[in-house]
Amino acid sequence: MRHPFRQVDVFSSVPTSGNPVAVVHDADGLTDDQMAAFARWTNLSETTFLLTPTADGRAGGADYRVRIWTPGGELPFAGHPTLGTAHAWLEAGGEPGGEGVVQECGVGLVRLRRDGVTDTQVEDQPKDQPQRLAFAAPPLLRSGPVDDAHVVQIAAALRIEVSDVVRSAWVDNGPGWVAVQLRDAEAVLALEPDPVAMGDLKLGVVGEYGVGAVGEHRVGGSSEPAVEVRAFVPSFGVGEDPVTGSLNAGIGQWLGGDVLPSSYVASQGTALDRQGRVHVDKLPDGEVWVGGDTVTTIVGQVSFQ
Repeated sequence: MRHPFRQVDVFSSVPTSGNPVAVVHDADGLTDDQMAAFARWTNLSETTFLLTPTADGRAGGADYRVRIWTPGGELPFAGHPTLGTAHAWLEAGGEPGGEGVVQECGVGLVRLRRDGVTDTQVEDQPKDQPQRLAFAAPPLLRSGPVDDAHVVQIAAALRIEVSDVVRSAWVDNGPGWVAVQLRDAEAVLALEPDPVAMGDLKLGVVGEYGVGAVGEHRVGGSSEPAVEVRAFVPSFGVGEDPVTGSLNAGIGQWLGGDVLPSSYVASQGTALDRQGRVHVDKLPDGEVWVGGDTVTTIVGQVSFQ
C-alpha cells in the first residue's frame, strides 16, 4: 500500500537550509517495525507518522496524532518534527477544529499556531509556500541543576574545561536534554566533541553573540540571532542535530526573560552549513512559544512491505 509522503524543511524558509523531517500521511495501518525501519532508512534526525487521534486525544480537541522516530528509536516529543508535521498536515488540506492546531503525541496535547509571516517577509502564504508556525513548549519533565559528575562528563565530551561551563541545567521535555551555556557563540561554534565520551547524554550547548558580531549569519531578512545553539545526540543515531525545536524550547524555559531576553532568535546549524532560525518567545505567565519557518521540499508516495 502506498502512503502520501512529504519532506519538510523546518526552521528556514530557504529549502535545504534548515532541518528536514520526513512525514508519512495516513499511517494508521503501519506497525512499529515498519515505522522504525523507515526512520532508519530516511536517516534523518526524525521521521513522523500521521495518525487518527486516540479517544482521549479527540476528547481534548486533537486534530491529529503523530508518532516521532529517530534512526535509534521513538521519541515522545520533538520540536522540529512537530512544526514540520503540522505544516504537512495543513498543506494536505487539514482543517483545525479550533482556533489553532492541536497535536497529540507521546507527551500529550501540544498546541500550535500559524504566525503568518516567514523570514522572507511574505504575507498570506498559500498552502504550498513557506509558513511560520510555532508550538507551545510542553512542561519540562526534568529541570534543575546538573550534578558535578555530569558536568565533568559534559566537559570531557565537549573537550573543554569544567571552568568553561558558565551554567548548566536539565531542560528535558521528552528527549532527555541537558544543557550548558558557554562564554559566547564563538566558543560554541569551535566545539569538536567526543561522541564516545558523550555516552547516552542528549546534550545542548548555547552561547550568546556579542553586539554587532552576527551580521555574517543573517539569512533571508531574519532578525539578528542572540545565541548560537548546538545539539549532540549520538545515542539517537544522530551525531549533531541541525536545528532542534525541543532543545530551544527547554533553553527558552531555562534562560528566557532572565539571562536572555524574553523574545529572541537562536541560530543553529551554522557548524553544519545550515542556516536555522528559531524564534523563542517567553510570555509573562512563563509559557514559551517556539516558532520557525517551514517549507515542503519533496512530495510523493512511499510503499511499505
